[in-house]
Amino acid sequence: MNVFERIKQRAARWPGRPAIHCARGTLTFQQVIDAAEQVADDLVSSGVKAGTGLGISDHNSAEFIIAMLAGLRCGAVVVPIASNLTTTERDALIEGVGLHALLCEGEGERSIFIGTRHFHLRRMHRAEERIAPHIAEAAFIRFTSGTTGTSKGVVLSHRTVIERVEAANKGLGLSEHDAVVWVLPMAYHFVVSIMLYLYFGTAVILCADFTAQAIAHCAARFKGTLLYAAPTHIRLLVADRAVTSLGTLRSVISTSAGLPLGLCAQFKERFGLAVSQAFGIIEVGLPIINTERSDEAPEAVGHALPDHEVAILDDALHPLPDGSTGLLAVRGPGLFDGYLSPPVSRDQVLRQGWFLTGDLAVRTADGLVSIKGRRKSMINIAGNKVFPEDVEAVVNAHPQVQASRVFGGAHPLFGEIVEAEVVLAPGAQLDPEDIVSFCRERLSAYKLPQRIHFVEALAMTATGKVKRV
Repeated sequence: MNVFERIKQRAARWPGRPAIHCARGTLTFQQVIDAAEQVADDLVSSGVKAGTGLGISDHNSAEFIIAMLAGLRCGAVVVPIASNLTTTERDALIEGVGLHALLCEGEGERSIFIGTRHFHLRRMHRAEERIAPHIAEAAFIRFTSGTTGTSKGVVLSHRTVIERVEAANKGLGLSEHDAVVWVLPMAYHFVVSIMLYLYFGTAVILCADFTAQAIAHCAARFKGTLLYAAPTHIRLLVADRAVTSLGTLRSVISTSAGLPLGLCAQFKERFGLAVSQAFGIIEVGLPIINTERSDEAPEAVGHALPDHEVAILDDALHPLPDGSTGLLAVRGPGLFDGYLSPPVSRDQVLRQGWFLTGDLAVRTADGLVSIKGRRKSMINIAGNKVFPEDVEAVVNAHPQVQASRVFGGAHPLFGEIVEAEVVLAPGAQLDPEDIVSFCRERLSAYKLPQRIHFVEALAMTATGKVKRV
């Protein structure tokens, strides 16, 4: 079934309830459905049809959500595109995917009114072949983060989207009585978040900006129950002493990158809420969430959700005993349908039904999973393995350090040594030895940074993760 039609059916249970809160007001579920159907009619009359590759570009907005729903109703394969890409980056994505059309503000052949704004549909005038023809009923294409290499186009079908949101909500437990304060970029977080909220009748609260005070204001004004954020937003809230309350929030989930333990403790002390980490990956969805043990084990990403299984495997893909560090593998409903280019199906990627995430992790006897780092970014020092995230956690704990990136540097004798890029807190003054001395009390000798580079900012991916070399 088309996922838009499923959302429309479910929205009939709560037509008058708020679906989207934003600066200009509130839209009910019925208003969102009606607007999406009107935009879909305009798209169809402009030549958009089943299998059309349709790029949609905008900032976080009600219009972006409506446009995405409209594209799905048409049967198009929608590709969310961040609005802050340069023209060169956007054009490269359009050509790389082989899009047939782009809906955005700016120039185009057809003006389409969405909400309170005029968008334009730009046709690419390429052969009208179905995009991702190797995937039946393709719905979405989204690209991987690309922290350690070239990003890949991940294709999701309508059935996969439905399976994914139903499985994820067994961990989130959201309903029509909830409202999510949304601060992450929609172009990179949509299927198992925005689509899930609409599917279960949960209101989406869009903040006008992402300052701590704006987040707190939105949570209070619209009676938010969940903040879904990245470590950056958690850090902003802790740092702003003017923010003393988060209103009706009952839970906070952090995703996209690891959360420093010290920051978890500071947040809990300030606001009385534990931050739950979640493990999300575009090929799988949201299979692991730490909703049960975030107080006692904030460093963990949690237990596998009811419909998912996780395994820790060695290089030969054999299961490792509890407490061992190995490759994290996941299986369950909502797994991606394939990669776009070169065209690869899911079955060609899975190993005995498992998706190999590329993350190294450890699991306790009761199933609690903690991520150690990316396999590709692990540093090998004369046979000693170092996870950059472990060293970063210590460096970042220095009171005068704002952020860091740890990586392996070439060494003629040891193969690699630990190097670090460090961003100092505003007004801080340190030299490399200050940081090494701080680390020496907390890390084994071989894990100590041997070269430290002070930088103004770290290279980040579009999803807010530290970009690994």
